[in-house]
Amino acid sequence: MAGLNKVMLIGNVGKDPEMRYTANGNAVTTFSLAVNRNFQSPEGERREETDWFEIVTWNKLAELCSQFLTKGRQAFVEGRLHTRSWEGQDGQRRYRTEVVAQTVLFLDRAGSNAPRMMDTYDDSAPPSVAAAVDPDDLPFE
Repeated sequence: MAGLNKVMLIGNVGKDPEMRYTANGNAVTTFSLAVNRNFQSPEGERREETDWFEIVTWNKLAELCSQFLTKGRQAFVEGRLHTRSWEGQDGQRRYRTEVVAQTVLFLDRAGSNAPRMMDTYDDSAPPSVAAAVDPDDLPFE
């Protein structure tokens, strides 16, 4: 039986994207996305809760996100969850769950020359590419 791993988020970019290149020359851009949820507490008080997600984009989509996304911009991200692990400098096993984006839509206008939609993710990169990235070189912990 086939599985399904799909995530759709709408939120605000929490920090300017950071782009790097793997040893194979593939572009990888990471950024955080803050997603707010409004709800009413049991006492009837309106509350807002924010969840933070780490987003990873590859190849052409990574280059476009690096060029046009900035902190505070609103974006729609569609992709899949991916958990990677590595051994930290202290010898402890570390884990990180990220959203590997396949589509990024800009939901606000940052300027007349910025595209509103990008869905040019190149899925031809082999899954092993993620293993080629040194987790200590990524811009988040």
